Amino acid sequence: MHQLSFRRVISLVILFAALFESSFAAVLAIDYGSDWIKASLMKPGVPFDVLLNKDSKRKIQSSVAWKKDDRLFSTDAANIASRFPSDSFSSLKYLQGAPYDSDVVSYFTSISTAEILKSSRGTVALKQSDGTEWNSEELIAMQFAYIKSLADDLGGEPVTDVIVTVPPYYTQFERDAVADAVEVAGLRTLALINDGTAVAINYAMTRTFTVPEYHVIYDAGASSTRATVVSFAPAEEGKGKSSGTQISVLGVGYDRATGGTELDRRLREILIDNFTSKHKRDIRKDKRGMAKLWKEAGRVKAILSANSDAMSTVESVAFDIDFKAKVTRAEFERACLDLQGRFARPIDDALARARLTLSDITSVILTGGASRTPMIQTAVKAAVGEERIALNVNADEAAVLGAALHGAALSRQFKTKDIRVSDIIAHDVQASYFATAPTPSAKPRTISTLIFPEGTKHGTRKTLTFKRKEDFALWLDYKNIVFPGFPKEILEVQISGVAEALGNLTERGAVDPVIKATVTLSESGFVSIKEAVAFGEIKDESLTGRLKNLFGGGSTGEQVPESVPSAEGSAAEPASTVKPPSKDAKDFKDRSTIPLTVSTSFAPVPPMTVAEKKAGREKLRAIDNKEAAKVRKEEARNTLEGYLYRLRDLLDDGPETPFKKCSKASEREVLSKEVKNTISWLHDEGEQADTAQLWGKRTMLELLEKPITHRYKEIEAFPQALNTSQMWNWSTRLFLTEARDNLTAEAKAGVQSRWTKEELDALEVTLKEHEVWLNDGVEKQKKMKMNDDPAITTAEMKTRAKALEQHLQRLVKRKAPKPKKAKTTAETNGSSNAGTDEPTGSNKQPGHDEL
Repeated sequence: MHQLSFRRVISLVILFAALFESSFAAVLAIDYGSDWIKASLMKPGVPFDVLLNKDSKRKIQSSVAWKKDDRLFSTDAANIASRFPSDSFSSLKYLQGAPYDSDVVSYFTSISTAEILKSSRGTVALKQSDGTEWNSEELIAMQFAYIKSLADDLGGEPVTDVIVTVPPYYTQFERDAVADAVEVAGLRTLALINDGTAVAINYAMTRTFTVPEYHVIYDAGASSTRATVVSFAPAEEGKGKSSGTQISVLGVGYDRATGGTELDRRLREILIDNFTSKHKRDIRKDKRGMAKLWKEAGRVKAILSANSDAMSTVESVAFDIDFKAKVTRAEFERACLDLQGRFARPIDDALARARLTLSDITSVILTGGASRTPMIQTAVKAAVGEERIALNVNADEAAVLGAALHGAALSRQFKTKDIRVSDIIAHDVQASYFATAPTPSAKPRTISTLIFPEGTKHGTRKTLTFKRKEDFALWLDYKNIVFPGFPKEILEVQISGVAEALGNLTERGAVDPVIKATVTLSESGFVSIKEAVAFGEIKDESLTGRLKNLFGGGSTGEQVPESVPSAEGSAAEPASTVKPPSKDAKDFKDRSTIPLTVSTSFAPVPPMTVAEKKAGREKLRAIDNKEAAKVRKEEARNTLEGYLYRLRDLLDDGPETPFKKCSKASEREVLSKEVKNTISWLHDEGEQADTAQLWGKRTMLELLEKPITHRYKEIEAFPQALNTSQMWNWSTRLFLTEARDNLTAEAKAGVQSRWTKEELDALEVTLKEHEVWLNDGVEKQKKMKMNDDPAITTAEMKTRAKALEQHLQRLVKRKAPKPKKAKTTAETNGSSNAGTDEPTGSNKQPGHDEL
């Protein structure tokens, strides 16, 4: 019911702008979860909804697997995990940007049967049973590319731009990994959006806020639990007028170790203990058995969400043993007892960071698949009160639909409801650098400055000011450990060209020049330094400049400390660009600024390099091409096989069939022999044959079959083609008779005709040629047998009839010439009085021609 009303509202709210030239714009939104992927395509002419997979399912499992040489996705991939545990890869979200030695990777190995390796970048790679290695970004890119193919098919053209949801706690390393996977998949990252913010956008689409409201978006997902405190308020549009909605994220809370996957893991532990106690065997050593129990744990958990107990049954789970056990909800909840206090803690943390209390909150909006679990709902209700619990968004689809709407607004190709978003960073980010040593032998002192405290708005820019004389390095770090095993260091920036720039400024008359570096927190949550300049104020010695200085417009003479962070810009302001001054520049502001060289290096968990992403795309392209070639071969084989059976049926049918009547015994004999030989070849060598050989076999059979088929098709089409040809003969003859009569009458009346005698004669010549050709052909055809090739083809009949028709139509459609205007009496008299002074026509009565 909610979905139906939501779509109706969306159809009224979203208005697509007609700003498209060669093709329509399209935005793909992906909500990539540990268990499930949801996607939505925003494109003119395409209904706004969740993207369906090839089985028409609204959710797509986050899995990719190989069944020998066949690569599978979604449910197909997940279903074969128990048969091919070393070639099935799921829950890859845990590995995004994760260092190989981190706790999250250890956790991944406890839930997955995949073999992992350390990549060259210190992250995680995975290994297939045949030895093929894939970076986690490449495997995720395959899933993104699969979603892209679904969107391409739905939209009718390739999709390029994508917006992806991420948890608000994601580090720069994890965000880089998402962006890298997007690029390897052949897409372009339009933006990353925190999933709680995306749900808030979805919530605001169907609502209007006249006064500020505070809500908590509680997202219990597979890999973690998140809470986002959001304010909804009318957006100010000058002079106190409101237009649209302003969404502001005020605080986030999260638990990266509590989610639906952890519940599955603990339930599988119950099944493992039950198996071990009954059968005294260690099933942990059997990958297939562990994969089967993992799938069974998910099934049992779903049953326990609505029932007090569930029966687990797995046929031949391991060691040829059929497993059967009863699990109760009480037993399951006891195993998760230590988690129950953690389910609601993200709400408390988010409220504390937002500096709000529960009494300020209008509702707690539940979303995420695990939010349906009774123990989680019980914990949240106990923490916030049942009256505050809201189930007014789709728990599975709200995030991706909100992301799609936000992506449409960012693309500038759509006109959507005015919803403005202000998001925040979840971690403290600081800048570190070495202070200038007082003596060459002194040990440099490290200075750290907090530039983006937790809660800083995305889109913020800050400027760091330094009094340095030489090139120097600057580090951006997380102030605290964000997750066990993750580094604090984000990136290192080398600023060079300092001495030369300061020398140039001094020559221009600058006093006490300094270095300014601009640090940016992007709208997608990335921190970077892309701009640094040398700056020194130059006094204007012109009369205007002196007067300006006299009245306080000049330098304050204030001393600049070695490093002073200051706010500079906001999300609404574009990043400034410094242009090198021209030699003849008279603008002192431009002359006071010289760009410096900024070089960025990433450590210790770098994103993929350009070369690595290119190699990843080539690997994916190679496997795509291989699969496409396989599909083409299968199509060729299936087509040939179907064609052979059809020919065999034609040859085996009774004597009264059109095929038998229109073929000679010798033709059928040759064709029958070739069909038998090809069927035998296909059975013996078809698997090894390439696509060209398969199509070649079909082409050879068609050369034998088509002349026969052509005959009876011609016999069927002949009456209609003959009737059409005769109709145009009759129509042309009728026209010529009437046209010649009109030509004679018009000549006697002195009226100009539409046609000339020569034109009518030419048409008659065309008609007679067509009549003679048609009559001769029909007579020849009458003498032909059904199994003879036609003496006259319907295609030729249509072509000649068309030529006659066009000749006729050119004359029929010609407009009659306009009659010449007869001179009136007044005009005649006027012309006879030409050259005299007497006025003409003023007192004359009109003659009969004028009437």
